[in-house]
Amino acid sequence: MTVNPGFGQQQFLERTLGKIRRLRHRVDDLNPGCEIEVDGGVDATTAGLAAAAGANVFVAGSSVFGNSKGITVAMVDLRDSIAETTRA
Repeated sequence: MTVNPGFGQQQFLERTLGKIRRLRHRVDDLNPGCEIEVDGGVDATTAGLAAAAGANVFVAGSSVFGNSKGITVAMVDLRDSIAETTRA
């Protein structure tokens, strides 16, 4: 969880990025094919941060379904943010 569990529309907790990095290193040592999923506060900005830290599965609710630009635009923004970060 990248938020405090309990309800939607919370802010992403940046302190979880270090935990994701440590988990990615540990997982890569033990089971390189294992995926790391993040859930909570995932949007076009935080998805890229989480991807850079090592996450590769993303749960985005409010940022997609509550986006004033529409679901398709929100999904494209998320995808682009993740791709941009993982290319760097």
